[in-house]
Amino acid sequence: MATIKEIKAMLADISSLTDPLWQELSGDHRLGVQKAIKQRQKALQSEAAEEQRLEKMLSYEKALYAQNYKAIAGIDEVGRGPLAGPLVAACVILPENEKIKGLNDSKKIPKKKHEALYHQIMAKALAVGVGIIDNKMIDQINIYEAAKLGMLQAVNTMEGRIQKPDYLLIDAMTLKTEIPQQAVIKGDAHSLSIAAASIVAKVTRDRIMTDYDTLYPGYGFAENAGYGTKRHLEGLYKYGVTPIHRKSFEPVKSLVGEI
Repeated sequence: MATIKEIKAMLADISSLTDPLWQELSGDHRLGVQKAIKQRQKALQSEAAEEQRLEKMLSYEKALYAQNYKAIAGIDEVGRGPLAGPLVAACVILPENEKIKGLNDSKKIPKKKHEALYHQIMAKALAVGVGIIDNKMIDQINIYEAAKLGMLQAVNTMEGRIQKPDYLLIDAMTLKTEIPQQAVIKGDAHSLSIAAASIVAKVTRDRIMTDYDTLYPGYGFAENAGYGTKRHLEGLYKYGVTPIHRKSFEPVKSLVGEI
């Protein structure tokens, strides 16, 4: 009779829930074996569910592949709501039918996993572009126009094996460009290309805000990324407005008016 360790090794090689080995092993009533069986089945069920989710998130891309588009770029931005720091947009072209496990809307992924996904995306992407619009420009043209400007900047500064996309999937936005495009509502949750752009933009911006935290201590920028948290507001009233604060956003606007 095989040892439990040997059976665990056999289970690790099973890649299907319909493998006949399940039936064979089910007759082994040792608790260690039954526990190992349940754990492996649960792992395979989880993998199947993830595969199904990723396949669903490729539906926009697959429809475009069928129309002969090859360089499909996902575009997203982060940083509309913060009181400080830039808006960052990203444009990402993934290889055809590329699936990156765990990739989703960046807001649905624990922050501790962002960096790992970022590195996977950067390693696999055919091309990546980033647009950064600083707080001064945001104050001049408003946050909505800044988002569009950042996205166009990301498209126009792409680097990699492909210089220019032939189709754009954009998170809830329409851009002034000759490149064919589609605005996808909640795109970072429905398109893998947009989700990839969401992660690249988020990690890029978080790194910028971490650097600003060193330059302007007391506001908690490394933790709050410039959003109006309690610590940020306390720092704002205690230390005042920094050069990276958005003066058209409240309560920064009112504080500037009091000076």
